[in-house]
Amino acid sequence: MVNVLMNDSKMMELAGRIDQVGFCFAPAQEVRAILQSEDADALADWADFAASWNDMPLDQYMADGGRYRRRRYAVMSATDLPGSVRLEAHQPHYQSLDYNRLNGGIAREFEPIKPEVLRSRSLQSVLKFAHQLFSCLKPSPAWHIELHQFRIEASGDQQGRPTPEGVHRDGVDFVLVMMLQRVNISSGTTTMHDLELRTLDSFTLTDPLDVAVVNDHRCMHGVTPVEQIDPGKPAYRDVLVVTFRSKS
Repeated sequence: MVNVLMNDSKMMELAGRIDQVGFCFAPAQEVRAILQSEDADALADWADFAASWNDMPLDQYMADGGRYRRRRYAVMSATDLPGSVRLEAHQPHYQSLDYNRLNGGIAREFEPIKPEVLRSRSLQSVLKFAHQLFSCLKPSPAWHIELHQFRIEASGDQQGRPTPEGVHRDGVDFVLVMMLQRVNISSGTTTMHDLELRTLDSFTLTDPLDVAVVNDHRCMHGVTPVEQIDPGKPAYRDVLVVTFRSKS
C-alpha cells in the first residue's frame, strides 16, 4: 500500500467504506476537508475550473440521436509514486459493446481538455486525491487514467441522460464522479447496483465537490435523466468523471 499523504484518517475511512460495499457517496464537506488537508489553497481556482465547463463541444457520437451531451476528454498515467500523474498523448476513447451497448464498439474522438484546465490547482488536487485513494484500495505499479468533462443539458422537449447506455460498468478498476454544478434541473439520481442489477442504494450529487466512487469490478451504476425546471432558463448538469485502470 502506498503512503497516504492527504488526511490519513479521513482517506482511510473513505477507502474502508468503499472496500466494504464496493462504492460510496462522499459529501462535499468531507471531500473538501481531504483536499485541503495538506494545502489550504487546493481549490483556490475552483471558480475558473468550474467555468471551463461552459466551453464544451457537442458529443457527436450519440447513437440515440440525442444532442444533450457535451464533453472533453484526456488520458493520463501514473506509477505507484506520489505525484507521478502525467498527461499522455491525446487518443480516442474506446469502450467495447460489453460495457457500452449504445455508443461502444467504435473509437470516439473527443476534443481534449484544455491545457490550462489540466494544470489547474483544483484538477491537480482531485487527481492526487483519486490516485492516493485508489492506490490504497488496489496498489498498482502503473495506472491508465481517463478524464471526462461532461455537461448534460435538458430542455422542454428533451430530457438530459447522464448515462444513456443505462445501468452499466465502465470496464476499469475504479470510477470517481464529482459534481461541479447543477443548474435549473431536477432528478439526476445516481443508482448503485450489484452485478445482477439488484439495486443497492441511490443518492443525488447536488453540491459542488459531492463525489460518488465505484469499484467497477463489484458494482454497476447509472444516473436517472435530468429535466428542466424553469423553461425560460438554461438547464444542465456538470460533472467530472475520472477512471483508473491498473496496467499490471
